[in-house]
Order: sequence, then C-alpha cells, then structure tokens
Amino acid sequence: MTGGGGTSGDTAGVLAVDSGGSGLRVVVGTAALGALAQRASAEPVRTGPRGIDPDHLLGQLVPMVRSLADETGFTALRTAAIGAAGLGTLGDALRAELPGALHREFGTETVALAADAVTGYIGALGERPGVVVAAGTGLIAVGTDLSRWRRADGWGHLLGDCGGGAWIGRAGLQAALRAYDGRPGGSERLMARAEAEFGPLTGLPGQVYPRSDRPAVLASFAPHVAACADDDPVAAEILGAAARHMADTAAAVCPSVADARVALTGGLFKMGTPLLRPLEAALAERLPHAPLTRAAGDPLHGALHLATRLADGALTLPYDENMLSVTRTPGRAADAQF
Repeated sequence: MTGGGGTSGDTAGVLAVDSGGSGLRVVVGTAALGALAQRASAEPVRTGPRGIDPDHLLGQLVPMVRSLADETGFTALRTAAIGAAGLGTLGDALRAELPGALHREFGTETVALAADAVTGYIGALGERPGVVVAAGTGLIAVGTDLSRWRRADGWGHLLGDCGGGAWIGRAGLQAALRAYDGRPGGSERLMARAEAEFGPLTGLPGQVYPRSDRPAVLASFAPHVAACADDDPVAAEILGAAARHMADTAAAVCPSVADARVALTGGLFKMGTPLLRPLEAALAERLPHAPLTRAAGDPLHGALHLATRLADGALTLPYDENMLSVTRTPGRAADAQF
C-alpha cells in the first residue's frame, strides 16, 4: 500500500476496513491513488447476543476515520468496504446498522460488507477464479468461479477448522500426552516441548478447558510441532495430516475452470517449509488444474481493492447475502461532519 500524502484536490475518498481476531485496521484513499493513510487498533470488535457489535465497531472506527480525514483532507468517503470476521453467521446487526451509520457520519453512499475470508480472497487473487485457503488459529477456504462464492470449513475449533493452528496444536498436545501415558503414537520431543511451555502435563487440562481463548491456547503450540517436524516422525505426520485437510478443503470449493489459481493467506503459513512442503504436494495431487500462486496481498488490501472497484463501478465479483453484500444510499447525508 502507498504511504501518506494529499488528495491532489480530491475531497471524496474511499474507506477500507479489516476487522479480524487481532483487531481493526483502517485505510482511506482514492480509486486512482489507492491507500493514502492508515490507522489500526489492537482491540478486536466484540460479539454478543446480536452477533458482531456494530456500536463497538463504530466506537473504534469513527475516531480513526475522522483522524484520517483530517490527515488527508477528505470531506466525504463516498464508498466503503468492510471485511469482518464472522460476518456470514454473526453479521445481521452489522448489515442492518452500519451502512446508515456510515452515511450519517461520513456521507458514505455505497457500503460493501464482506466476510474477512472474501477480502482475504480478493487481497490474494483479486478478481480471478480460484480458491484461497486462509489459515491462522482456524481455517477456511473460499472459492469462486466469478458467478458465485463457495466456502468450506471455518466451523470453529470444536467442529472443524481442520488443519488450522488450533487443530495442529491440539494434535501436538495429544501426542505429548500419549507419550506421557506410554501409549502408542506419542512423541517424547513434543512431550518435552509441552512441559516447557505449560508445566507438568497433569495440569494441562486445567490450563486449556476453562479458557475462553482456548483456540488461541491450542494454536500457540503449533509452532512447536513445526519445530520438531524435521527429526520427529510424529510431528511430521501431524503437519502432513494438516496439509491433507487443507487440500481437501480447498478442493471442495475450487472451481474446475482452466484458469483457476490457489493462494494461501494467514499467519499459520509463517511456519514455513515444515508445513508448506507437504501442503504443496497435497495441493498438486488434489488440484492439478489449479497451480499454487503467491498471494498478492492481505485482507486489508482486499478491502481497499473492493472499495476502489466499487467506486469505479467496475467490480466483477459476485454478490452474496452472507459473503459479499452491497448497500447503496443515494445522496450525501446532510449531517455528515468531519
């Protein structure tokens, strides 16, 4: 993304937002110049009985956008694109309230609300057919043939997210406990790592089960599995199984068109070769028609691409009530003030 600067005489811009598990990132810019200025908050947007909390989102977003408007000189933000984690199942209140609030606050006339997996897709592959595997603590795959969106997994650490960080960490801890018990399939290397990380293994259930951030606790052990994989066959098999799960999930939603591509996004892939080597092999076997392509950008890049393409009226991606919806409110709100 480009750095700060002026608007070159423009007074209306675009707003792009990435709301995920690690917080909120916001940029403003123009369709011609891209991002001009950026802000971030490390506080994730809350969820509650109504799903994603629009008031909590706006409470963080509005001050950041006002600061960005002062920095760039915009007097309105005509188009906005917001990528939000959990939008598909927890986004009803956000869809009902956010477009009107942005219209009142910033004169926003077009608001795109997208699942963060969709903005991740757009950031990685742009407007071309294929599939993106997004893997961090959890795991989801999103694919499109440019006529509709499809998703697979993303069901959370108890019911799915197979191959994601929590899945790998849990499998590693299970192998550690098997070694502690003397059961087959255990790993003394992983047992030693688990004891160094969590203390005596008899206390491990008490450190995992009561935690509200249980998926993150499990995922914190995934890098230890990767660190052991070169000379521990149990750790290597865990990563191999994770790779096969990822490839199966990608294959479930990848279009069969000849120009499809596969891309990977998310922090889990920072584990590098121990995971990427078996994953590349599994993807080549399951999806021989769709070569693996380096992701061009992240979900914030995807939100900005979405906002600028909407501003130009040139977006070619399909709309979907849960995955990518667009609300238009003609005319600037009279009470929008910067």
